[in-house]
Amino acid sequence: MGTNGTTCSGTMKATSNGVFQGENPLHYALPLLILQICIVLLLTRVLAFLLRPLRQPRVIAEIVGGILLGPSALGKSSKYLNTVFPAKSLTVLDTLANLGLIFFLFLVGLELDPKSLKRTGKKALSIALAGITFPFILGIGTSFVLRGSIADGVSKAPFLVFMGVALSITAFPVLARILAEIKLLTTDIGKIALSAAAVNDVAAWILLALAVALSGDGNSPLTSLWVFLAGTGFVLFCIYAVQPGIKWLAKRCPEGEPVKEQYVCYTLGIVLAASFVTDLIGIHALFGAFVIGVIFPKEGNFANSLVEKVEDLVSGLFLPLYFVSSGLKTDVATIQGAQSWGLLVLVIFTACFGKIIGTVLVSLYCKVPLDESLALGFLMNTKGLVELIVLNIGKDRGVLNDQVFAIMVLMAIFTTFMTTPLVLAVYKPGKSITKGDSKNQTVEETNQSNKPLRLMFCFHSIMNIPTIVNLIEASRGTNRKESLSVYAMHLMELSERSSAILMAHKVRKNGLPFWNKDKTGTGSSDMVVVAFEAFRRLSRVSVRPMTAISAISTIHEDICRSAERKRVAMVILPFHKHVRLDRTWETTRNEYRWINKKVMDEATCSVAILVDRGLGGTTRVASSDFSLAITVLFFGGNDDREALAFAVRMAEHPGITLTVVRFIPSEEFKPESVKLEITEDQAGSCSGETRLSDIEAITELKAKIKEQETSRSDSDSESKIVYQERIVKCHEEVCEAIKEYSRSNLFLVGKSPDGSVVSGLNVVRSDTPELGPVGNLLTSSESVSTVASVLVVQQYVARCDSPVVGVLKNVTKEESLIEGTESP
Repeated sequence: MGTNGTTCSGTMKATSNGVFQGENPLHYALPLLILQICIVLLLTRVLAFLLRPLRQPRVIAEIVGGILLGPSALGKSSKYLNTVFPAKSLTVLDTLANLGLIFFLFLVGLELDPKSLKRTGKKALSIALAGITFPFILGIGTSFVLRGSIADGVSKAPFLVFMGVALSITAFPVLARILAEIKLLTTDIGKIALSAAAVNDVAAWILLALAVALSGDGNSPLTSLWVFLAGTGFVLFCIYAVQPGIKWLAKRCPEGEPVKEQYVCYTLGIVLAASFVTDLIGIHALFGAFVIGVIFPKEGNFANSLVEKVEDLVSGLFLPLYFVSSGLKTDVATIQGAQSWGLLVLVIFTACFGKIIGTVLVSLYCKVPLDESLALGFLMNTKGLVELIVLNIGKDRGVLNDQVFAIMVLMAIFTTFMTTPLVLAVYKPGKSITKGDSKNQTVEETNQSNKPLRLMFCFHSIMNIPTIVNLIEASRGTNRKESLSVYAMHLMELSERSSAILMAHKVRKNGLPFWNKDKTGTGSSDMVVVAFEAFRRLSRVSVRPMTAISAISTIHEDICRSAERKRVAMVILPFHKHVRLDRTWETTRNEYRWINKKVMDEATCSVAILVDRGLGGTTRVASSDFSLAITVLFFGGNDDREALAFAVRMAEHPGITLTVVRFIPSEEFKPESVKLEITEDQAGSCSGETRLSDIEAITELKAKIKEQETSRSDSDSESKIVYQERIVKCHEEVCEAIKEYSRSNLFLVGKSPDGSVVSGLNVVRSDTPELGPVGNLLTSSESVSTVASVLVVQQYVARCDSPVVGVLKNVTKEESLIEGTESP
């Protein structure tokens, strides 16, 4: 086998026999490639972790990582460069990186929906055209300066076009992730930015195809014309010949069934064949993959399944290799002297000036506010992978020399890095929230003001939909028109995967933050739309689906801000566990628990956690056949009153039977725990106000029951409300009393009930303190045997100098570690 002495020909054998055979594995292609991949993955992931507090996209870490591994930093050591990245290994590395890039460009094409481009509004289209035209013209002007100094001798026409394209590009995938990171993805400004970026992306690829056609080695100008015409013919062939075949494959992959392996193989084969054809034409292999991705049908199960099978390997493993391949060509040391650094400043200034000023001027002309116009300008200045592709093609074709290439790479890093800080500095998406109207932030206040009730239901998947629909039906009352408005928020995690942006695209088709009633489909998001639209038509309830696309660590901010903007009285969250067929609990995802806890801490309205055990069944029934038995366990306190107010609202429905059980301690009652005493003392005079409010709530309930009894003789359609008082001597009697109502369909309880009766229940230890003592009692099969669902309610109380009454008194160390509590 070969050693150093046998590699003079420049070729490397694939595998070695190992060190025990006297061979160095680093002299062979496969082990050296494995080492290179491991180093790349380690460095880029560490950099991404370090840049996360600065809210920078991962592409920045990958570009910087590639530069650090190249001659600009570590590559200054010739021993390191010859050992880890020897010149003879770069062909294998570049080939693998470009193969991964081919499939990644296919995924990028999947992100772009041509139908959405047709629906692009005049405002977004104008901004996109301005964001292309201004920088392109300035890029051509800059190219004359560069050719007269450091780029002398390069082909004039290709260089002009390459510089114009490089300065006019907006990175659509990177922009989408930045928008999601700073909570602008579902706003009007986010919609405009994404639409404009999509148009910009398509225009940039067309211009890049022109630049590549012009950069051929042919002496005749007709050669470039033939290349461009052949490329146009290829696109038309894909649209009219290849697309019908792909659609046929997609139709054979129905929703809910696994995609056959042969269909995936056929599609990937088509992608590679298209890449071969475009390379044969003389454009670039990447164009073929991108075109197939663009014409690929976006609806249905096939696209989602294909992305899930391809993207992790491509985006996580192969794509960083392309950045390293670019970094190995980037030598910052070539930028020497005042002239070169001055040209770097000129290029950065020109790129920023053209994009930002052009976008801002057109945005102001379209009557976009100044702060939003500036934010759009900074957002449209985002660069990314497509920028590097343009630069690498230009470098490989001899259009860009080393110094120009290094300048342009640094420009791309600078413009992308500055996007997030500048947007946050000029535009505050949360500042428009009205703080003055503090009324109707609880169900109790809403009932007293006799205004329509606004609720927000959050859900993670379509499995939550039946229970939500049944709970909405129970909450809608009966004879009051438009008495309930519901916002159903789908919580979707944004990751670095391409499918996350594909998901955002599908949601945008439905017209964020609400859906487009004229659009139908077969995807899971469309199924949600259909379910709520059907319920809206069958009832008088205004149900408006919304979507929160964010990282799990910050998605609670979306919930709280949306609840405040919509002025909802209560946010209802799903419990982080679900019931299996054997009636035992299984954790769906532990991160959901922290979302619930943070929303409880920060929301400026009441919050409830729904512990679902199949409320009302899994199918939608007619209102006339709908029936539920609801029980409220009332101990006292703000949270219990809120639960009672919500239950009384539900009792207006003719199919609801409500039982209110109030627990009163007897004179000889002896609590077994005094953990509540310190907190109650801290509350001071508020404790007396709470008891007075409890008495008023019970008095109003009794009056409502008397009113119901007098009107029952006139109509049998009125709901039934039963009020009972249970005098207990110890907490064992409380448990026995609760067991009597175990056949209910739904329990409503306060998260933090007040009074001495509930103090004994705090003996029960649980890993879910956010449910409170009574909620934990009802969800623990050992204590109370029930299959009823449980709604644990926390009433919002405006914070003042004293602690909030109604927040869980027995605070654990785990809860106290939650940071970021927001004062309303």
